[in-house]
Amino acid sequence: MSREHFFSLEFFPPRDEESAQRLQKTTQEILVMKPGFISVTFGAGGSTQEGSIETVKMLQAQGVEAVPHLSCIGNRPEQILAILEQFKQMGVNRIVALRGDLPSGMGLLENGLRHASDLVALIREHYGDHFFIEVAAYPEMHPQAESPTADLENFITKVNAGANSAITQYFFNPDAYFEFADRVQAKGIHIPIVPGIMPIYNFSQLSRFSQMCGAEIPRWIRLRLAEFGDDKASIRAFGIDVISQLCQTLIDNGAPGLHFYTLNQSATTLAIWENLEF
Repeated sequence: MSREHFFSLEFFPPRDEESAQRLQKTTQEILVMKPGFISVTFGAGGSTQEGSIETVKMLQAQGVEAVPHLSCIGNRPEQILAILEQFKQMGVNRIVALRGDLPSGMGLLENGLRHASDLVALIREHYGDHFFIEVAAYPEMHPQAESPTADLENFITKVNAGANSAITQYFFNPDAYFEFADRVQAKGIHIPIVPGIMPIYNFSQLSRFSQMCGAEIPRWIRLRLAEFGDDKASIRAFGIDVISQLCQTLIDNGAPGLHFYTLNQSATTLAIWENLEF
């Protein structure tokens, strides 16, 4: 298996000029991985839309396929279509289609889209096959799903609406990924399901993210991280080792790729990448 185009990455829009300059430096450093694409997040209700578009343009200028996220909750269909038209005019032909979360204090819009499957269907209705559509998958179940079975049915609905591929929420137990992939295939769905990978930067941040998204941190990992306290070097070394082993297990057992949630940093993701064997 070639390293080229096997990996993809996620960035979020920088919040100020200093952050934008750091992200350009991160991009230059991380391109050694030759990522197939770099996705760019899209804030709740489109709150970072302008920053997302500027980040996409920055990546395109560096010869990278930039893939914007697009969330439908909090946006009317006509707003979404206007954004899609802008993406098309920019030369974007790949989208990560998400439901998203409502900004604090905002209620659901009348006649607004409610589900990612609605967004996928809208894109297909108006743009046919112009956009390659990525959707989200949750090996450990979406935190708001009623049950694993209901969550699986929601995923299948997105695929049947026209999704081409999926990127998972991050996880630390590879069995959760493989069991989910097996359940999807048993339903006759055979699109690529790419594992999402979260490098470990610090314990408090990881705990906060995981609580929000429903990702389980195994007890042994939590205990080791807690034991390190404020020892950043030990946390980094341990995290690189743990995530490298996870990635290697996924690669060795047939995962179709790896998608890294970089948090706009390069060093830890690169260290993991350099550990992998093909």
